[in-house]
Amino acid sequence: MTTRWPWISMLVSLILTLSPHGREIIDAAFFAGEALSRNIWAPIALTIFAIMAAVILMEWLIRIYILNRRARGATTA
Repeated sequence: MTTRWPWISMLVSLILTLSPHGREIIDAAFFAGEALSRNIWAPIALTIFAIMAAVILMEWLIRIYILNRRARGATTA
């Protein structure tokens, strides 16, 4: 691991968003012609986006922790 960028979770989020099911959810949540469909799917889609953002943030923080720990080197106690 040589980079701090959370590329694994970003790639998974992108694939899930661009998959047919992800595009259907986005379409139903934000571009549907019926208000009922938008009102049902919008909170679901926003919750999914928040979960994806939290996973990306967690991966980034874990990568920073691991890189900082490796930079300190091995110590003997």
